[in-house]
This record gives sequence, structure tokens and C-alpha cells, in this order.
Amino acid sequence: MVAPPGERLADVRRIAVLRGGGIGDLLFALPAITALAAAYPDAEVTLLGAPAARLLDGRAGAPHRIVELPVAPGVHEPRGAESDPAAVERFLAEQRAEGYDLVAQMHGGGRFSNPFAAALGARCTIGTRTDDALALDRSLPYVYFQHEVMRWLEVAGLVGAPPVDLEPRVLVTPEELEHGRERLGAAPRTVVVHPGATDPRRRWPVERFAAVAAELTRAGARVAVIGDDSERALADAFAAGVLAAGAAEPLNLAGELPFGELPGLLAAADLCIANDSGPRHLAQAVGTATASVFWCGNLLNAGPLGRGRHRAQLSWTTHCPVCGRNSTQVGWTAPRCEHDLSFVTDVGVEAVLADARALLEAHAG
Repeated sequence: MVAPPGERLADVRRIAVLRGGGIGDLLFALPAITALAAAYPDAEVTLLGAPAARLLDGRAGAPHRIVELPVAPGVHEPRGAESDPAAVERFLAEQRAEGYDLVAQMHGGGRFSNPFAAALGARCTIGTRTDDALALDRSLPYVYFQHEVMRWLEVAGLVGAPPVDLEPRVLVTPEELEHGRERLGAAPRTVVVHPGATDPRRRWPVERFAAVAAELTRAGARVAVIGDDSERALADAFAAGVLAAGAAEPLNLAGELPFGELPGLLAAADLCIANDSGPRHLAQAVGTATASVFWCGNLLNAGPLGRGRHRAQLSWTTHCPVCGRNSTQVGWTAPRCEHDLSFVTDVGVEAVLADARALLEAHAG
């Protein structure tokens, strides 16, 4: 157990887990979802999540059912979308009718998510809460600097569910793996690079990714760059940087790869090089080695637990380079500053390149 276990509930047939956010956020809750499913084998586990959760549809070890959340303040807020209170209330009414025995809030400190979870009408609610959040039936204090996987495993433990996995696992089908290999093409070594991140402060300079990739390409690796539609320009800059360094042009899949093909592509690669981002976390979950760049605070919350297959170079920047605001408090006890420059520029090319080479030598093939 992550902490002393709570008392197990009786006659649990239906469990809902509330977890919005992107693919990385979802993956951090997977071990806790697995723990609940194992502790209550007769129960159906429903994930109330964002569209990214569809990546888990039909996968072994995943939730039994996925229901997409409506746009709701503090729970699911896609960029540019506005919440419709009537739609939110319809959703809550529909989910109350499901008759959940247990609702697990695995979404954050609870200011918005705890009232949402309570409104689902379960006979027991569990989760985390800040001092100003609605109390649930069983809850833990929300302390920002705790690894997200451990946080939600501790929440699952409130109802007597011990851990089964300590890190997220996403099982890829043989068909997905074969399709990923076809996408990447034949090569002695294949490397997937994701130079993006939702928060610009987590982005290592793209020219440094290009410098690492150029060296690996010259050593015989096949390099592919990935990203969503919003990251096409970043991927183009990466590809241009590799070419400028005199190496072969990488395969540019940014904006071209359907989201559902991402697990197979990452599983087919020998190595993923990335920032602290959803694709990096997914690469780890499908079993691919990763070399990544983290801001020190993010490593506490989201870094890999092991170092045999996963290496992380850390930036120790603790204050905004522009205004000097303490970045260790951003997003929690103090409002973040408005500056979106990279906070990870103190990580050098040679350190990441050394990690990449070591992992390829140890785990490729």
C-alpha cells in the first residue's frame, strides 16, 4: 500500500472515476483505476474523462467503460470552448441514473471537481481536497508536490484497494505494433522525437532536439518527429535543424498521424526523446525507453520511477528568468507569471545525447 488501507466497501457494482485532462493526466490515474478494478472484481469501472480517454477503448487492463465529460469549469475545459450549464446538469442527471456505488475524484484539489463528483449521487465519494474544497466521504489533503501516480493510488487505498501496478501500462495489439513499424520503416535503430509540450515552459529548445537527432541519424538511426496540428511549425523547425546539421531528413509525422495510431508507433520505436509531455508518458506506458528533459518540480509530480529504461535530465531553474517569480509555487500557492519562455534551457545537448546513446545500446531491438 502507498498508505495504511481504508475499509473496503460492501456490494460495490458500479464505480466511476473522474479524471479530465490530456493523455498524460489520464495515464497517471491508470494504476489507481487498475487497483480499484482488482479490489472490486465484480464492479464495472467507468472513466469520466476527456476525449483523449478514447485511446483506452477496448484495451485490456483499461476501464470497462468510458464516458466523455461535458465542458465544465475546472473539470474539462478545452481551449476556446464555453461551458453550457444546462448541458452539465443533463450530464450529471444521466450519470446519477447509472447508480454508482463509488465515485473516485482523481482530478485535482477539488474546488471544482469535488462538487462535480458529489453531484453524481454515489453512496461513497473519495478523492483529494484543498482546505477550501468540498469534503468527500473519504479524502486526503491535496499536497501539490506528490507524484501523480502515488497520489491517486493513495486515494484508491481509501477504500482498501492496494496497488497492482506502480506505473501506467498501455497494452498495444500486434496489429498496432506492426502498423507502427510500417510507419517508421526498416532501420537498425528507430527514434521518435516529440519536441512539444502543452506548457511552453517545459519545452527544451527545438534546435537542441535537432542536434541530438542529427548525431543519432549519422550513427544509423531512423528518426521520426511527431506532434499534433498545433505543433507542425515546431516539427518543421526540428526537421530543418537536422538537415542544417548535415544529417538525413527525419520522417515528419506532425499533424499527419491519427491519434489512435500513436501507441503503436511509440511501441515500435526503440527510443522516444521528448519533453515532459503526453507522448513521452505514453511511450513509457507502452514499454519504450525514453530520454527526456524535465523541470525539477515536474519530475517530482510526473517523472518515471525507474532509471534502467528511462533517463531524465533536469533543469534546476526555480525562478522565472524574466521577472524572478518563484516557479516552485506557480499553479498552487501563487499565481503563475505571464512569461512563457523555456524553463529548461540549462540542460545541455551532450547530456541528453549521452542518455539516448546509452538507452539505444542497452534496449534497442
